[in-house]
Amino acid sequence: MRPRTTRRLLTLTLLAATALTALTGCGASAHQNASGSQDVSTGSPAATASTSPAPAPSPSSTVVSLPTGPATKLTVSQQTSVGPIYVTTLKGAKSGVSGKVWVWLPPQYNDPAYKDYGFPVITLYSGGSSAGYNTYTDQRQLGIQAADVELAKQGKASPFIMIMPIQNFRDSDWYLQDCSDIPGQPKMATWMGVDIPDFVRANFRTLRSRDGWGVTGASTGGFCSAKLALQFPQTFRAAVPVDGYFIPDSYYWRGHSTEQQANNPQLMVARNTADIDMLVTIGSKEAYGKQVVAAFMNVARKNKPLHLSYFELPHGDHLTSDFKRVIPMTLEFFTQHLLPPTAG
Repeated sequence: MRPRTTRRLLTLTLLAATALTALTGCGASAHQNASGSQDVSTGSPAATASTSPAPAPSPSSTVVSLPTGPATKLTVSQQTSVGPIYVTTLKGAKSGVSGKVWVWLPPQYNDPAYKDYGFPVITLYSGGSSAGYNTYTDQRQLGIQAADVELAKQGKASPFIMIMPIQNFRDSDWYLQDCSDIPGQPKMATWMGVDIPDFVRANFRTLRSRDGWGVTGASTGGFCSAKLALQFPQTFRAAVPVDGYFIPDSYYWRGHSTEQQANNPQLMVARNTADIDMLVTIGSKEAYGKQVVAAFMNVARKNKPLHLSYFELPHGDHLTSDFKRVIPMTLEFFTQHLLPPTAG
């Protein structure tokens, strides 16, 4: 996958200009990681993500959320080496939006030994328009489900429920929904931030608090993951925007500049009051992308409730093959910052 068109770069050049002027001296020592130190790793994922085993699940009578129903009919979209990926069309009760949602359950979910366990959830948004598809379901391109199974065997990652919704209804980089409730358009933010979590809670054994919920995505999905975590901190504790951008620029915003600014992650992060763990990644070969990320980081690192980590992928470009390279780090990051499967 290549980045969105030159239009995105030109738009971001204009919109991010003010933030970029504040980047003097914002080199490797200017980014804050989750531990509070002022450093940036540009080495392998192991340099910034611990590979210590995930903590063992612990019993709790209050942490687990049992399915509330009504049950949604799921059909098998595809069989994989690590279990089926299901799909349904979800009509959101709060948003009125109807869209496809894919679901993968880790092998442990249906293991009798885990029948009383609630599982952490990560929601994944792909790059591009994601109009009717989600590349995180594609085992050849990303294979995040197989990676989770393997890392869980090694004690490096929790087994996660993975939820993979669409993002748009029009296959155009010019007219994206920007994961927002744009006036006159489908209420995508409400669908993503309220209806989808409600659907998950209705159908699966999850963890009751936000400490069991994360969101990630690449490119366009990176924008979505940062925005949704900042907009719905009551739901999401952790986020990993991979090669994302942080300024909404859909043509649907024309005539709605006030609302556009209210849905701008680069402005939202300055107002954030929630305890959020966020890992921001970018490829080392993406000169302009690093400027975009630096502009966001320059604001985000000043927000004390936000625990920020940064990773620069060596020799990385804006390609799906490079997004795949940060999957182990993403899963390990969520394992470190979300609750593990827990018995209730």
